[in-house]
Amino acid sequence: MFKIMLALHLLFTVFAVGPLVHAATTAARGVRTGDAAATASSSRVLKIYSYASILVIVFGFALMSSKSPYGKHEKVAEFSEPWIWVSALLWLVAVALVLGVIVPTLERATALAGSEPASSLSARVAATGGIVGIIFAVIVFLMVYQPGS
Repeated sequence: MFKIMLALHLLFTVFAVGPLVHAATTAARGVRTGDAAATASSSRVLKIYSYASILVIVFGFALMSSKSPYGKHEKVAEFSEPWIWVSALLWLVAVALVLGVIVPTLERATALAGSEPASSLSARVAATGGIVGIIFAVIVFLMVYQPGS
């Protein structure tokens, strides 16, 4: 069961978080060019993959509570371990930034496309997207390094 949970956790990470980070870090291009179709598409993609990233958390908790095939057959991890709860908190912050800042800004840029300069909107999307990318990079570091374990 451990290997199945690990495989699902990693697959959902690659196929949900990967596109989420890509869309978050490249969405400002559509705002900068005033392309309403691109900003609407980016907004939709960000919403879909933000919600899909919940599956990463679900399978991560399932993996965490399964028995490890290595060593003493104890649980893989406990939620009380700092790398687990910090990662979960960072995921929550990243998804909140996407759904609370980037998506509304993209929707506003879509509505304003061509009618007003969008440099401030572009900067907001680019900066927040960069922060989201850094947050997920930190989460990967925490998952691999597992400080405190």
